Amino acid sequence: MESLGYLLQGFETAITWWNLLYCLIGVTFGMFVGVLPGLGPTAGIALLLPMTFGMEPVSSVIMLAGIYYGAMYGGTITSVLINTPGESASLMTCLDGYPLAKQGRAGTALGVAGIGSFIGGTIAIIGLMILGPAIAKQALKFGPPEYFALVVVGLSLVIGLLGKSLIKGLIAALFGLTLAFVGMDPVTATVRFAFGQENLADGFSFISIAMGMFGLSELFINAEENLKAKGERPPKIQNMLPRREEWNPVLKSIFRGSFLGFILGLVPGTNSVIPTILSYSLEKKIAKDPSRFGKGALEGVAGPETANNAYSGGALIPLFTLGIPSSPAVAVLLGAFIIHGLTPGPTLMQKNPQFVWGVIASMFIGNLILLIMNLPMANLWARITMVPFKLLLPIIFIVTAVGSFSINNSLFDVGAMLIFGIIGYFMKKMEFPVGPVILTFVLGKIMESSLLKSLTMFSGKFYMFFQRPISATLLIIAIATIVISLSLEFKNKKIGGEVEI
Repeated sequence: MESLGYLLQGFETAITWWNLLYCLIGVTFGMFVGVLPGLGPTAGIALLLPMTFGMEPVSSVIMLAGIYYGAMYGGTITSVLINTPGESASLMTCLDGYPLAKQGRAGTALGVAGIGSFIGGTIAIIGLMILGPAIAKQALKFGPPEYFALVVVGLSLVIGLLGKSLIKGLIAALFGLTLAFVGMDPVTATVRFAFGQENLADGFSFISIAMGMFGLSELFINAEENLKAKGERPPKIQNMLPRREEWNPVLKSIFRGSFLGFILGLVPGTNSVIPTILSYSLEKKIAKDPSRFGKGALEGVAGPETANNAYSGGALIPLFTLGIPSSPAVAVLLGAFIIHGLTPGPTLMQKNPQFVWGVIASMFIGNLILLIMNLPMANLWARITMVPFKLLLPIIFIVTAVGSFSINNSLFDVGAMLIFGIIGYFMKKMEFPVGPVILTFVLGKIMESSLLKSLTMFSGKFYMFFQRPISATLLIIAIATIVISLSLEFKNKKIGGEVEI
């Protein structure tokens, strides 16, 4: 009942005309970047983040969160219509969505995806409303050692789950940690690794890294692939609801995807691709006729799309309650919190209930707006896929440059963004995962601060981490994750070597 009262107060905040406008802007821009192949939610949030300077914290996060879950919706459209995932989480939708479009059932595929996304997102928001306060109360018992151990778990999962190669994942993660240590030491206030450059006294700007590594690098990749490509004309969309006999299996897939996506969203270090793959595999495994999958099975669209959006809501729980981002997109959201003077963690719900519950209430409204935008307006969004990329490229590039400059009115930040964009481009070309860089950059500062506080408590005795039950358990989980990841990596290398011989 207490949560319900807070939620009603949150709706009072969310339904003010300016917050409704920011929610509409966020979900519309999210749909737009989702429809554009390659950009995705992380780049979308990074591109619009500088525009939130001067805004109220609740309004800015309402808009940025709208981009996050709006992009999840938008990525479906290109997957179904032209067999090109708008973002990585929509990859599994191509397997059955595009065959349905070739059968003249593109409208049905998009309708099922829209309904499933709405239900999955709503269930995840309800889960956030119920579990969030309970987890926050338990997290109040956490001290610096527990926070350090929790961050280590997050980092171990990042390394284990992102990227095709564990070695490349480790290199990317260490690069992010190195960037995090540039600037002023949190204890001694000594400037380190700045090499005499005054602009680095406070470290690298989060905006420059996020916009460069995600925004600009994606622009460069898309420019290379799409400047000469001609847009494929999408099929006409009609008959957006399934047949009567198809409703039962579709709804079952939707509810299975909702719970699977929500649970995986609670795990730090995962990304939105994992729940879609697991959901698709589950639907295919329990289907009476698995041979239908890959040829136009509606369950192959409903399950992954629902899991995708349920994951988005679940991923906000570790952010709100523990201050730990569970994916690169949520890490950029964490950066927005910090920029606006908010500290995500167990005290956030106590000290800023109007902010937290205002954002949660806005997500109910945003999901409803997205459902309305998806079903009646699907043909309009489909036409965006035909806009030549050579027209979009200069516009997006100018927005990123102006946004980066507006942080400190400094060309140094623009230059840093360009350098990180080039680094991100080459990392992607060489199949280095970019996600661990931004995650470890954000988590590295939290880890260093909590480690130094803990060692001060323990008089420099590291083994005392294992004398506290919670921190000991978390560190053992982290060690086990790293060991398992290393063993699987070496096993795969060995098998690969045997095959080559």
